[in-house]
Amino acid sequence: MSISKKLLPEFDEEFAATRKFLALVPDDKLTWKPHEKSMELGRLAWHISEFPEWARDTLKQDFLRITQEDSQKMAHAWKNKKRADMLNRFDRDLTEARAMLAQASDADLAHHWKMVWGDEVIIDSPKEDVLRKWVLNHMIHHRAQLGIYLRLNGIAIPGVYGPSADETSG
Repeated sequence: MSISKKLLPEFDEEFAATRKFLALVPDDKLTWKPHEKSMELGRLAWHISEFPEWARDTLKQDFLRITQEDSQKMAHAWKNKKRADMLNRFDRDLTEARAMLAQASDADLAHHWKMVWGDEVIIDSPKEDVLRKWVLNHMIHHRAQLGIYLRLNGIAIPGVYGPSADETSG
């Protein structure tokens, strides 16, 4: 079985679960954060909405360079965005990303992808590893953070790998 065929079920499950969390983001709490060093809820949710684009671009390109200016723009891109904007962004690239993964050969996924931030190489790995670590695992990490933010704001959390405590307790 090809690598892409092995990845597709995980891709589908994790992106579907992540979308459920994004759909719960409260528009009236976007600037809330649990700690002074934490991201605002809106910034975190906007970042999560980027993952379908990251998946698509990892498959479509071999290189990403992020400048200091790009970094500053990304830090503020979420301002004036609402939950609907985040869901639209998430949905916009997901179908294309999935189709590209479904068509990717093992050779395509073995090809290296590189990310440079300023002058520093952050990632230089096969696309398969980038998709797994920097797209799926990274997204899961931030989805868990979002779950904490939601819970701290009194919003029931959906189950992902089985029912959540909110779904099983009375």
